[in-house]
Amino acid sequence: MTLAVAVQMDHIATINIAGDTTFALSLEAQRRGHALYHYTPDRLSLEGGSLFARIEPLTVRDQKGAHFTLGEAERADLSGMDVVLLRQDPPFDMSYITTTHMLERIHPATLVVNDPMWVRNSPEKIFVAEFPQFMPETIITRDPSEIAAFRRAHRDVIVKPLYGNGGAGVFHLREDDRNLASLIEMFGQMFREPFIVQRYLKEVRAGDKRIILVDGEPVGAINRVPAENEARSNMHVGGKAEKTRLTRREQDICAAIGPELRRRGFLLVGIDVIGDFMTEINVTSPTGVREVARFGGADIASLFWDAVEAKRA
Repeated sequence: MTLAVAVQMDHIATINIAGDTTFALSLEAQRRGHALYHYTPDRLSLEGGSLFARIEPLTVRDQKGAHFTLGEAERADLSGMDVVLLRQDPPFDMSYITTTHMLERIHPATLVVNDPMWVRNSPEKIFVAEFPQFMPETIITRDPSEIAAFRRAHRDVIVKPLYGNGGAGVFHLREDDRNLASLIEMFGQMFREPFIVQRYLKEVRAGDKRIILVDGEPVGAINRVPAENEARSNMHVGGKAEKTRLTRREQDICAAIGPELRRRGFLLVGIDVIGDFMTEINVTSPTGVREVARFGGADIASLFWDAVEAKRA
């Protein structure tokens, strides 16, 4: 099976190929003989009920500093593609949401991965609330009195933007920290939407585990350990990746969420687990594929394309 695959992503010139999942997926697609095309979200156009993009033929190489070649740009009707990978990074803002409305016009005749309607309707820090038995104590609100009451009950808390990504704007406030009111005031000026406050999980010092699921099945994981002076475990702020395996609790989490992931058409998902609790379900542009492979885990890019090809067949 040979597929025409358009990749909607942040410009490929900006990525770090050592840890970029979109790049790993592109390498495997090319290895299988699929035709790759590249475009950025600002190159989408909806006209007369048809969805167009200015696409460029893409060739990739696993070579730092020379990892891609783009051909001449052309205006193409995306309904002529077999697959569109929805892979630009958040923020999950109105720009991102608008691209899902536009891509919904061609899906599923053109397979958009992940399903744009369900990406839009499954915000990563709200989707997890559908499985309250697996998440830590959490409140989503803008109400300062509610946040203060939650903090009194749980003392040690994490405060973060509801639609943030990459660890940006994540604050750990200890019981004796007097900055909560100022922080909520600042968040209120920066964001129109509610904020998320969670009970601090001290187990994060042992790592924040990223588990990757393909078509609802767990296929690999890495553990991300925060730096000594950091509350965040994201690798771009100093988190260290470690080899890991799934615990019984994590297997139970995956078994519980898997059917819903499949129902929503999520072929590639990354969940975050700290201790016994799931904190996020990442469906926009989940990462971790190259790190899993680096530690001798499954070839997730290959498993992903097996699933895509089965859907297209």
